[in-house]
Amino acid sequence: MDEIEVPPYFLCPVSLEIMKDPVTLSTGITYDRESIEKWIFSEKNTTCPVTKQPLNPDSELTPNHTLRRLIQSWCTLNASRGVERIPTPQPPVTRTQIAKLLNDAKSPHLQMKCLATLRSIVSASDANKRCMEAAGAAEFLASLLHFDTAAAGEEYEDGFNYSNQFTTASDEALSILYNLRPSEDTLKSLAAKNPNLVDSLTVAMQNGSYESRAYAVMLLKSIFEVADPTQLITLKRSLFVELVQLLHDNVSYKASAAALHIMINICPLGRNKVKAVEAGAVAVLIDLLLDSSERRACEMSLVALEQLAHCADGRAELVSHGAGLAVVSKKILRISKMASKAAVRILHWVSKFSANERVLHEMLEVGLVAKLCLVLQVDSGEKTKEKAKEILRMHSRAWKNSPCVPVTLLSSYPS
Repeated sequence: MDEIEVPPYFLCPVSLEIMKDPVTLSTGITYDRESIEKWIFSEKNTTCPVTKQPLNPDSELTPNHTLRRLIQSWCTLNASRGVERIPTPQPPVTRTQIAKLLNDAKSPHLQMKCLATLRSIVSASDANKRCMEAAGAAEFLASLLHFDTAAAGEEYEDGFNYSNQFTTASDEALSILYNLRPSEDTLKSLAAKNPNLVDSLTVAMQNGSYESRAYAVMLLKSIFEVADPTQLITLKRSLFVELVQLLHDNVSYKASAAALHIMINICPLGRNKVKAVEAGAVAVLIDLLLDSSERRACEMSLVALEQLAHCADGRAELVSHGAGLAVVSKKILRISKMASKAAVRILHWVSKFSANERVLHEMLEVGLVAKLCLVLQVDSGEKTKEKAKEILRMHSRAWKNSPCVPVTLLSSYPS
């Protein structure tokens, strides 16, 4: 097919490939539907790729049936030369179709069938996602998130027990809701109209399948990113327990990253640091640092641990852990400047508020003091160097003349 001359107007200006589903924008330029939907909806661009003219957010993508038939005819004429005919694309779903599916899904007998159809629709295209969101699918799906055991054994009027379907419907609804990728406005609306949504997702993290636990924490991450900070002050301890358990179980890389992201963002608020410490977050973060050398995972774990080191209970958990100070020291200058900065800040909190004789001796034994001296000699960032100097100056009497610090590093010990 490389030797065949393809008419240039058959090619999408974005992908430069033969268009399978040509659609025309309000600017008059035709693109392949998949490419232009990705450009507009996934990449959040607001201009026409070719003309650079602004696009109306509500503008429709008009199917170019004439061009599509020409492409199909050309493919048929060149079939003997290895060109495959493009299939006729399915038309995008309409709000009327979605509204009917949502209404039918209210019936227990039809619910799973309707949810399966919705799952197929949401995975088909970004345009379908937008249509489902406009039709109110997010609100309906959120109403199905019931992962508790309250409905177990409950019978309907027809005498049939739907408890197993009830749980399965919740898993299905959560999967669709996550893959719908709701907009910021929709997420805010969901949180405002469903005061128990966070609780439902917390229970999903506890009782759901591994897949549902991952979807729940990733959806919570999106919700918390747009939530009012005042809503995040009153979070229940059970949420922190499930975040810690999810990190411990290593459900998936994305789920763990979402859990760490949540902890970093909510721990500075109210008593959230204390709740996280009480849930066992310090030990789990230390274990993550021991088990991983992946850059982003280590950075996020150290930043989360630094948040917890702000409170006395967090520091107490850190210094009492057999590997706490050692693993923090080990990550300095081994991962990235960001990781080193977070690690040194952790040690600064410990040195300033929790440095008893035992802790100071352990810092020497694990090579932490020597590592701080090394920080001063290399390109580790000015703020990181300043924190390292403060730590070394704070406890110079206990450390400066110690044989645990190599002579080659003592020259950089601040006076």
